[in-house]
Amino acid sequence: MSLPHYYSSLGPFRATFQRGDPVLTYHHVGPRPRNVRIKGLYVSPKLFARQMSELAEEGFASAPLAAITWARSTAQPRFFLTFDDGFRDVFEHALPVLKLQRCCGVVFLVSSLLGETNEWQQRAGDVTMPLMDEAQVRDWLAAGQQIGSHTQTHPRLTQLPVRKAAEEIVASKESLEDRFGVALEHFCYPYGDWNETVRDLVQAAGYKTASTTDTGVNTAATSPYELKRFTARYPSRNLKSVWSRFWG
Repeated sequence: MSLPHYYSSLGPFRATFQRGDPVLTYHHVGPRPRNVRIKGLYVSPKLFARQMSELAEEGFASAPLAAITWARSTAQPRFFLTFDDGFRDVFEHALPVLKLQRCCGVVFLVSSLLGETNEWQQRAGDVTMPLMDEAQVRDWLAAGQQIGSHTQTHPRLTQLPVRKAAEEIVASKESLEDRFGVALEHFCYPYGDWNETVRDLVQAAGYKTASTTDTGVNTAATSPYELKRFTARYPSRNLKSVWSRFWG
């Protein structure tokens, strides 16, 4: 039986997660507004807390994303957390759970839109949702969490001229480092849209990892610039039809 593309509870994934390093990714943690186009991107705070508790109770340890490129020093299974886009509801609802459960996550920020809204989704007809502002990002960092880059404006990088794609990748890193005084080591391809050229641009910019939308666990054979992830969400019967257009 094949695994579902989304993660809701540990049950179907227990054996798979023991064979490698799983990365769980979230977009929204909070109430789902009316008329939203992609309902499955919203995870309630209650479900998020239950998912974190379940992993801890099963002996999984939360680890910083940089550790995914290291060899395991113990037999204890690990999991990694990423949050795409930097939505404010993640700060409001996920951060308290992360503190309580002593979990570490990376939020991938769209550097030119801090404190603004999800313009790339609005252009596709979705509802307006606020993004974390500078003060919230600082509080996120002060709480022991991490930040990464999701480019400057959230474009499809393979559809840009190489020079423009490089600018999105490099300038976002430099901007976030200058603003927050931390090294930006982690990148996430918007929409999961990447190819070898884009991957090489990310590596050349000095990032240590890059996350895709490919599903599966990560092993020693996985390139750190092609990390696989499982999207945490409620089941969606229409997942395949919206995946390529809106996954961010």
